[in-house]
Amino acid sequence: MGGVNMTKRKLIIIISILCTFILAFYIYKINYTSRGVINSIINKIDGKTLNARFETKIKSGNLSTDYNIDQVLKDIDKLGLNTLNVPIIINITNKTSSNMTVDNESKERSMELIKKLKGKKINIILEPFPWIEKGSVGETEWKPNNINDFFYNWTHNVLKILIDEVAIPCHVDALNIGTSFVYMESEEKHMCDMVDYVRKYYKGLVTYRTNFWYTAVEWKPPVTTQYEKKLNNKVFSKLDFISIATYFQLTENDTNTVDNLVASLDSSQRYDRKQNIKKEIKSFYDKWKKPIFFGELGFPKTNKASVDPFNAYLSDVINPQEQANCFEAYRRVFESESWNIGFSMFAIGENSVEKRYYPSNESTKIIKKWYANVNNY
Repeated sequence: MGGVNMTKRKLIIIISILCTFILAFYIYKINYTSRGVINSIINKIDGKTLNARFETKIKSGNLSTDYNIDQVLKDIDKLGLNTLNVPIIINITNKTSSNMTVDNESKERSMELIKKLKGKKINIILEPFPWIEKGSVGETEWKPNNINDFFYNWTHNVLKILIDEVAIPCHVDALNIGTSFVYMESEEKHMCDMVDYVRKYYKGLVTYRTNFWYTAVEWKPPVTTQYEKKLNNKVFSKLDFISIATYFQLTENDTNTVDNLVASLDSSQRYDRKQNIKKEIKSFYDKWKKPIFFGELGFPKTNKASVDPFNAYLSDVINPQEQANCFEAYRRVFESESWNIGFSMFAIGENSVEKRYYPSNESTKIIKKWYANVNNY
């Protein structure tokens, strides 16, 4: 009788192992070619890859919110991209509002685009993009009047919807949970809780894009204190990679040589701050051991492109070469750094004449060759 029971137990064990193997194989077959596959080498900066889908440095483009799908497809080939940052408009009444809604038309267009990219081996970073007062107010000016309501609504009425309706069904590789929350980012517990919530439902890579900052060697606090507070925010410890909107002020000049722009990344000339931008960016990696991604890197194709890169209208003198020189400076300084996993240039997908951030022909040549000879890191 004992021998029969032993045989039954062995049979049950064998069946259990077989079922586990079949289930694992089934999941593997489902996910092998899909986006959002997480594996044991996420964030292994000293290894070969960030994740199974990001097999090399990330070379991405941020899409304009009014992108044209056909133009997007052309720009991918034109610039040699392997990734797209796809925005979904989040409608916000005014810059003090704590409520927001997902724009359904924008959401549907993103899904249509992702569907058209099937088979092209283009990674997707999904971004909920704050559209304040119909786009007339920048996201960095958003200061909700009720911080608790803001985080609840952003988490449940934006991120959860995008996870359920876009990120999971479209197998999105990475979710950017927020962009330049200038007045909200310091709410450390809320930020950390938001990441934890997202990870319960989404198994892809999670990032957050912080805004650029400034320090000054010879100035007194509070600018240095503000930077240190940002650097020490524990939310960065919870991300798979740290994204930065890289609009650092470099020079005071209308035009620059590439060498001068390179030097300015080590010691900025704007207001004579002498900010060591490269060193401060790397400090985020040194502190948290998370790869650094330039989640938004852009310059207007005008004079003064390096003065206030976030301002497309500082000059009306069109200067495609100045834009290209700015991109080339960043390429020379950061391309070979192992801790910098890539960049997403702003902005593509719509190239009408008013789009001053759309890459010039001169800039296209720089972006095209960026990482051209890099297979891994």
